[in-house]
Amino acid sequence: MELRDPAHVDTAPLAALGLVGGFLAARETGIRPLGGVVLGLAGVYAGRSWLAQSGPAATAGLSAVYLGGFGASHVLAKRIGAWPAVLSVAAVSAVAAWAVNDRHR
Repeated sequence: MELRDPAHVDTAPLAALGLVGGFLAARETGIRPLGGVVLGLAGVYAGRSWLAQSGPAATAGLSAVYLGGFGASHVLAKRIGAWPAVLSVAAVSAVAAWAVNDRHR
């Protein structure tokens, strides 16, 4: 199986999928590291496209939003609940990926 050319990958859905999918994997299996694997794989796959399409500065910024969203979701969940927190940070990460990277393709 071959990975798609990083220049032709839409990353906004990947960013959202990594955060929501990681949460679901951890929640449904009870294996938190599995959620981290899902989060990490989606992040690396999106990151290779960010680097190829937008360069290192954009990749660093989008990675910070993605990983920062993961951390923020834990804090936010205490205030608004787990699902609203995860969906909120996934939306922010997806919008950032679209605005910085995907819309220029």
